[in-house]
Amino acid sequence: MKQNYEFNNMIKTEEELQSIIGFPSDLVKNKVITYLDHHCLDFISKSPFLVLSTSDKYGFCDVSPRGDQTGFVQVLSDRQLVIPERPGNKRVDSLRNILSNPRVGLLFFIPSMGETLRVNGKATLVSDEEILEKMAVNNKKPLLGIHVEVEECFIHCAEAFKRSGLWDPHTWPDQNMLPSAAKMIFDHAKLPNTSVESIQDRLDEGYLKRLY
Repeated sequence: MKQNYEFNNMIKTEEELQSIIGFPSDLVKNKVITYLDHHCLDFISKSPFLVLSTSDKYGFCDVSPRGDQTGFVQVLSDRQLVIPERPGNKRVDSLRNILSNPRVGLLFFIPSMGETLRVNGKATLVSDEEILEKMAVNNKKPLLGIHVEVEECFIHCAEAFKRSGLWDPHTWPDQNMLPSAAKMIFDHAKLPNTSVESIQDRLDEGYLKRLY
């Protein structure tokens, strides 16, 4: 790998930034709303996947995927939603961040649709049985819920998806050319008495038996 590249021209002010990017149109500025209207509710009900952005009190950031059956996010009101927290690797980066800094950003996806729904607000961790019961799958409740108090939401355009061809199967790489998660974990963790094969077995078992 090359040594770190030294940049000669760095943007340091909003004035410099806007001189390059320009200013948003009235349509872009006015599309932001502060509650979940019927359009947002419909979008969330059809979404099986979102990414959750958090940061701790020092500003260290994290982004984490959340996915389940279509409409897995529970909407309690036009300003409240709850994301189920299912069993995982127990790092709980996002959850620890929320405890120190409640500000979160959500990005909802619908497969094959280029536009996404962005929701920003304040989060709390909740364990109310009534809420968790509603999000049970195969009679297994989530461990807890991530409650988000909505402060703003808006539709994000499809340009990134169109440029990337993300939903176009013709752009997808051959399965045999994909990175091996087991090999990456093996090389990164460097644990004794493990192998790529044993790590792959652990991953496969978890996907089969411990999704819920």
